[in-house]
Amino acid sequence: MKHSLTLIFAFFASSLFAQNTIELGDAMSPKATLEQVAWIAGSWRGEAFGGQIEEVWTPPFGDSMMGSFKLVNNGKVTFYELCQIKAQNQTLILRLKHFDGDLIGWEEKDESMEFPLVRLEKNKAYFDQFTFELVSENQLNMYVVIRDIGKTEEVEFKYFRY
Repeated sequence: MKHSLTLIFAFFASSLFAQNTIELGDAMSPKATLEQVAWIAGSWRGEAFGGQIEEVWTPPFGDSMMGSFKLVNNGKVTFYELCQIKAQNQTLILRLKHFDGDLIGWEEKDESMEFPLVRLEKNKAYFDQFTFELVSENQLNMYVVIRDIGKTEEVEFKYFRY
């Protein structure tokens, strides 16, 4: 059965709309390198969507950083994401693909969700409606804009290094 990311997030998310994310709009992505976001690398855990979340990012290697996300509810994996931050055309792009607990893909096999880089600040990387923020050496926050049937929310994920 095909799942919709929007519906899953809308079902679990509480209203946390804030201004931690920005849209690219018609602007061009700024020049950037993977080394400028290497601080995202690490093993991170937190709580969201009524369960435990885990996100692991590798340091830059080749032309990308590789990431994975896992949501566990009641001891079972609810869904996974496979992620990359890729150096492309002298800027960065964040890509995600979603899978259920049995690795059945949500997006079509040749599709992924894409979030172009909007802006970089010290310890903050703004992709289109998706922000990484290094709060401290041991805390990483992420903010994601979720839209569902006329409703827009910004969901905060708080991760702690393990």
